[in-house]
Amino acid sequence: MGEFVTLEVEDGIGTIRLGRPPMNAINRQLQAELREAAHEAGTRADVRAVIVYGGPKVFAAGADVKEFAEMSYTDIADYAPELSASVTAVARLPKPTVAAITGYALGGGYELALACDRRIAGDNAKVGQPEVLLGLIPGAGGTQRLARLIGPSRAKDIVYTGRFVDAAEALVIGMVDEVVAPDDVYDAARRWAGQFSHGASRALAAAKAAIDTGLDTDLTSGLAVETNLFAALFATEDRTTGLRSFLENGAGKARFDGR
Repeated sequence: MGEFVTLEVEDGIGTIRLGRPPMNAINRQLQAELREAAHEAGTRADVRAVIVYGGPKVFAAGADVKEFAEMSYTDIADYAPELSASVTAVARLPKPTVAAITGYALGGGYELALACDRRIAGDNAKVGQPEVLLGLIPGAGGTQRLARLIGPSRAKDIVYTGRFVDAAEALVIGMVDEVVAPDDVYDAARRWAGQFSHGASRALAAAKAAIDTGLDTDLTSGLAVETNLFAALFATEDRTTGLRSFLENGAGKARFDGR
């Protein structure tokens, strides 16, 4: 277990927990531990879905600005690919992922939330990409994943102004997917993730790969990826279990306990 990032597993749900008080500022150590936790969650058979959580007060208020201020161009040229790779490790988890957002999710913190499949926020949450206010731009996926999520015009407004977006507006424009009371954020994330505790893990991984790959290519190429993944599932235990259960018990009754 890392000093600032831990992976806790219960009932098929892995919680990647950030713990660097007071604001979970993302420094070199935290991002490295995040990548390790994501890799572990991706390989563990007992983890069927993943929650990324910063605790009851704050998700992550961004990068460690003090650390940034001490970096030269050479330093950041070495570090920036590491930071992006750590966030991308979460995005590439072959399992359903959800960010449980309390308080602030800003800069690198919101980029981490963007790497998840779903975002659930407390009604007091603030999200955004304020890097421009420091004379910078997002450097861990914010310009790319945000534009894909909410469209280029809205993404440019968020990035150009660096403004903090409250939970109500974030829900309307798609920066978050669900808003609940602050004390209910983690429980709501567990309810969503819990749907997959006995889900078809191979099929879920294929669905995620097909959608994510398709977003980065043309329709013809995306359809080819989908077709190949669809056919490949016929070689898995998921397919055998799912079709047998349907024929014997009807729709929606299958429990998938294998890899």
